[in-house]
Amino acid sequence: MSFQHWLTKNYSEQGPIAYIAFLLEAIAAFTLFALMLLTCADVAGRYFFSNSIDGTTELTEVAIAIMIFAVLPVITWRGGHVVVDILDSYFNARIIKALSLLAALLMSSTLYLLGVRIFELAARSLRREEITEYLEFPIGYIVQYIATMSWITAAFMISYGVYRILISDKK
Repeated sequence: MSFQHWLTKNYSEQGPIAYIAFLLEAIAAFTLFALMLLTCADVAGRYFFSNSIDGTTELTEVAIAIMIFAVLPVITWRGGHVVVDILDSYFNARIIKALSLLAALLMSSTLYLLGVRIFELAARSLRREEITEYLEFPIGYIVQYIATMSWITAAFMISYGVYRILISDKK
């Protein structure tokens, strides 16, 4: 089975969105696997050799940030967020669609503005040369990654998310 066939079979997204979803999910999966190996090695070192791995806490924090913000665009454009639909039975489909579009606009604009503020904090962190305590890794790069993924999530929400809302009647 070719990769293209496997991707088409397992991903509902069409075109380049499917490749992006696969790439982001692969990054998150690889990071989770590396985090599992790190945790196992740390626990084994702690109990069998009385010596843990230095910087495990920092690496875990960075890995969690990478995982969460790698899958955030995928979850967002698939509509995987928690949705409260208590009032949907009281409104017609047009009002529900309008509210969904408004929610998509609010989410994307909020994520964009949040990304701008996070990027400002990253720039400040890099200017001040802030580093982690043990590994001395520059914190600003991880914060820039978080800001960039927030912008990507906002872009996909306003484009592909709105597209999915608009074609929801046709399915």
